[in-house]
Amino acid sequence: MTRTRMTAYLLLTVTSLFWAGNMVMSRGLRADLPPVALAFWRWVTAFACVLPLALPHLRAQWPALRAAWKRVIFLGVFGVGFYNTFSYVAVQYTTATSATLLNSFIPVATIALAFVFLDKRLARTEAIGVAVSMIGVLVLISRGSVDTLFGLSLNAGDVWMLVAVLAWSIYTVGLQWRPQGVHPMLLLASLIVVGLAVMAPMYAWEIASGASIRVHAGSVAGILYAGIVAAFLGFVCFNAGVREVGPSIGSLFIHLQPVFAAILSALLLGESPQWYHYFGMALVFGGIVATMWRPSTAPAARGA
Repeated sequence: MTRTRMTAYLLLTVTSLFWAGNMVMSRGLRADLPPVALAFWRWVTAFACVLPLALPHLRAQWPALRAAWKRVIFLGVFGVGFYNTFSYVAVQYTTATSATLLNSFIPVATIALAFVFLDKRLARTEAIGVAVSMIGVLVLISRGSVDTLFGLSLNAGDVWMLVAVLAWSIYTVGLQWRPQGVHPMLLLASLIVVGLAVMAPMYAWEIASGASIRVHAGSVAGILYAGIVAAFLGFVCFNAGVREVGPSIGSLFIHLQPVFAAILSALLLGESPQWYHYFGMALVFGGIVATMWRPSTAPAARGA
């Protein structure tokens, strides 16, 4: 395994940690942070972080960016405009258990889309790794009970989460067609501009409906975490990881989110881990390790 691939795996692992913290935060502050408002100000914060790093590349790379405007809009709509907005809406109406379970289907959806549109097939060890990791997720979320798993039912929030899952899977596969010759920071800034344009009318509707942010230290800290850590650093790490290992393997690391969520809940909320936490975590990590130790193949398509 090359150092570059190990770095990509590390970046994807860190991304899942950041995003698990974001899920815990958004669920905990759902009464103070309306979903679209949180998504909008999250990306405004992220844009403030990205802009100083993107501007130095704008003049030289503007022709390449303009030539790929359709791809930029596509990625911005699904990756920035839709996914987090819809997932924040979802946790307003469904339990964290159901949201996490449905979010964990992202790798399955991504693998299916990658097969259809990119003709990417998993090696046998990768397929086994995906299956083992998915079983680990189910163990975590069902708390080791088959009855609990089959007792889960879909509600309006679950439907929103399914739409969010589809949006992120489309974005992940779409990264294979990101514009060449555009610096990652400039590309991310462009995606954020598109995403904010998509969210603006939704945010206006939310304000008109009477929803507003309850401003206090916790809500401000939540927005800053979502913008700086989950959005800015999370997207930088995720995009870099997917650029190296491809969308199918990159999306598998989403399975680490419930693992980290369980750990964070124990540390921040005082919840004691149970046997199914340890068993589920072992399966998730084992499945991901199985995808790492595979025969060398041609490197994934690279880009900005």
